[in-house]
Amino acid sequence: MIAELDLTKKDSVQIDQIIIWVGRIRGCKVNSNFSLSGTLRPSARKLCEQKRSCIYSEEGSTKPSEPLLALSVSGDFLVCCGDRPAALWPLLLERRDLRMGEAIVSDLLTEILIPVAAVIGIAFALFQWVLVAKVKLTPERQTAPPANNKNGSGDYLIEEEEEGFNEPNVFVKCAEIQKAISEGATSFLFTEYQYVGIFMVAFAILIFLFLGSVEGFSTKEQPCTYVKDRTCKPALFNAIFSTLAFLLGAITSVVSGFLGMKIATFANARTTLEARKGVGKAFITAFRSGAVMGFLLAANGLFVLYISINLFKLYYGDDWEGLFEAITGYGLGGSSMALFGRVGGGIYTKAADVGADLVGKVERNIPEDDPRNPAVIADNVGDNVGDIAGMGSDLFGSYAESSCAALVVASISSFGTNHNLTGMFYPLLISSMGIIICLITTLFATDFFEIKAVKEIEPALKRQLIISTALMTVGIAIVSWLALPSSFTIFNFGVQKEVKNWELFFCVAIGLWAGLVIGFVTEYYTSNAYSPVQDVADSCRTGAATNVIFGLALGYKSVIIPIFAIAISIFVSFSLAAMYGIAVAALGMLSTIATGLAIDAYGPISDNAGGIAEMAGMSHRIRERTDALDAAGNTTAAIGKGFAIGSAALVSLALFGAFVSRAAISAVDVLTPKVFIGLIVGAMLPYWFSAMTMKSVGSAALKMVEEVRRQFNTIPGLMEGTAKPDYATCVKISTDASIKEMIPPGALVMLTPLIVGTFFGVETLAGVLAGSLVSGVQIAISASNTGGAWDNAKKYIEAGASEHARSLGPKGSDPHKAAVIGDTIGDPLKDTSGPSLNILIKLMAVESLVFAPFFATHGGLLFKLF
Repeated sequence: MIAELDLTKKDSVQIDQIIIWVGRIRGCKVNSNFSLSGTLRPSARKLCEQKRSCIYSEEGSTKPSEPLLALSVSGDFLVCCGDRPAALWPLLLERRDLRMGEAIVSDLLTEILIPVAAVIGIAFALFQWVLVAKVKLTPERQTAPPANNKNGSGDYLIEEEEEGFNEPNVFVKCAEIQKAISEGATSFLFTEYQYVGIFMVAFAILIFLFLGSVEGFSTKEQPCTYVKDRTCKPALFNAIFSTLAFLLGAITSVVSGFLGMKIATFANARTTLEARKGVGKAFITAFRSGAVMGFLLAANGLFVLYISINLFKLYYGDDWEGLFEAITGYGLGGSSMALFGRVGGGIYTKAADVGADLVGKVERNIPEDDPRNPAVIADNVGDNVGDIAGMGSDLFGSYAESSCAALVVASISSFGTNHNLTGMFYPLLISSMGIIICLITTLFATDFFEIKAVKEIEPALKRQLIISTALMTVGIAIVSWLALPSSFTIFNFGVQKEVKNWELFFCVAIGLWAGLVIGFVTEYYTSNAYSPVQDVADSCRTGAATNVIFGLALGYKSVIIPIFAIAISIFVSFSLAAMYGIAVAALGMLSTIATGLAIDAYGPISDNAGGIAEMAGMSHRIRERTDALDAAGNTTAAIGKGFAIGSAALVSLALFGAFVSRAAISAVDVLTPKVFIGLIVGAMLPYWFSAMTMKSVGSAALKMVEEVRRQFNTIPGLMEGTAKPDYATCVKISTDASIKEMIPPGALVMLTPLIVGTFFGVETLAGVLAGSLVSGVQIAISASNTGGAWDNAKKYIEAGASEHARSLGPKGSDPHKAAVIGDTIGDPLKDTSGPSLNILIKLMAVESLVFAPFFATHGGLLFKLF
């Protein structure tokens, strides 16, 4: 019997609130004699008339033999079947422990929770900013110190005269140096953004022309790719919205990098001044500043993506496939800006760093960050434009791409075909939960635990990773239970696969924990607390050559466990939920991005603080404290790079799957010549890219070394400290070189997918993407870890904290000089080539996905001709 449900009746209640409790799809069909009452949107009525499968559950019946059936379409209406339909209402209207298959969280609540989480993240970032701003850059006379100060300041004001606590000259010098660093960083970024802005506009036009030409700039609707009985929006409008999404992603990425730089330059001198009160005070200032950047970037990225989706939805309506195809432009925009930020910033910072170290530390035997060194300001500026602005844009790009990859795959699942908004927004809900979890985690570092000694710094940072991962696991379980149907269908290269909500939970969780494993393996190979780095330091006894050999071997060996972790994540995630599982695993690895960014940004801020202490002529004790902060920051920065590379591998694979599906490739057969040549060429690209970036750093460093030598040789009194060096010329050399040298690597990455897809077709492009992923991940991990190990081997000797370390020192000894040479070689590896490679593999993948409709219809010109 078919029963009628009148939607106009007063007791029908809001249909959006009812659909939450309806059961799962069982394949029951509604026959032709069902009827509807009430006003329906045209799109809803049209879907209803197509007699789609209905939703069925025996749990809602009053008797096992009397199942209740319900059909939900577009969130607009219900059709109840069965001879006692009224029995359904008490179950729908009362919030019992009944969960019949659909998500518990309503669409309305989902629409509220996501922006609220973003706003909370922004508010928390601003609150941390206010706390950092309380540290003044002007003298402030202190009364007698408390007997027991918290946060490692038990030695508060000790040896006040030695520390120069209230000496006005110290404050003036710190403020002047901070201003010089801030102005140099701002000047570089504005210069870079002028060139990047031109690229942004040109590439946006290219996106519009390529995608618009897919259907000859037609304005007619076409059958959807995956649901042929439905029509999707014209390619022309997809081109327009993809272009807008690209611009939004690019602008958000630029803003993220710029805000990070401003925060870091705001906090560096304040961290220096707080170091006079104890290492705990300095740690909290640096970490809170990093948290400002982490939460601003995570919350802004989520908020802009959420707003973009809702604005685009005004046009697309329930066409999820077209909507998220356009939204992928957001990830492309974010990652393309990250490429230039990482490469340009990396060339800038390492040119200055190499020039400053080779001439200052090796040739002139003066300390690091000595104010007599002409390249010292450029070196400190580089920490901000490379390790802060570049890193911020990079991780924003990873977040945007992982979200877009998950949304694209979800749009062709039963989420998209049944218009389940809460299920569709599962990736955004994971990110929202991540912000809340990271907020709680941050309090453990700033409020719940006290840093009282240098040895407690690194454990405190590692504790952040462990706590955030453990809490996020619980958070993922909650989101998966509340936001997902108990089961749903996804498309695995055209084949339907039923997935349970607990299976998707495991996909996200395994990505999250794989990230932690990669992080701790990276720490083991790059921290001077463990034998690998100590062995590298010991090899310096016999000179730079053995140091280089040991460092390279360490980097190659450090690849093994992370690759196994990534491989296991891929296998488990794909087995449970196909490509959607891999996409959400990548999102899981990035779900604690706010904490990861806080830890990453903490390092360069501490490094700058040490440089300012040295340049301001503050006591050796202050420099020891900032060096301790910096050493911990170097290790955690290496951990952050491991996270970024691991997530890039998963994101790239998820985007690759979306590209293959979107380009209508049924299978990628490596034995096919078209695919195999792409595989070989793709595996070569990371080497070509690394060669470009390494040579760019070398060329820029060559000019810097010549300029620093010139100033030492021609400026009277420079070595004696009676004359000031010309800092501005060194800053200009780094700026000009980085802007010029970032163009060829950027062009290689951006043009490769366009050229291969247009002239060789989607199959060859699929091979290129797979090849670049396989080789790029290995090179990126080994380069980052080799450079990190050389850096910390040098710091191990300089610190002299153990008998073994003291036997290799002091500064200026032959082993120390060998360690400095290794560190100098490793600088472009760990801060330019390595981090940039993860952008290469994911940027080519997301670009291929955005242009997939064009490549599928017009690509392969050469193979068509011959």
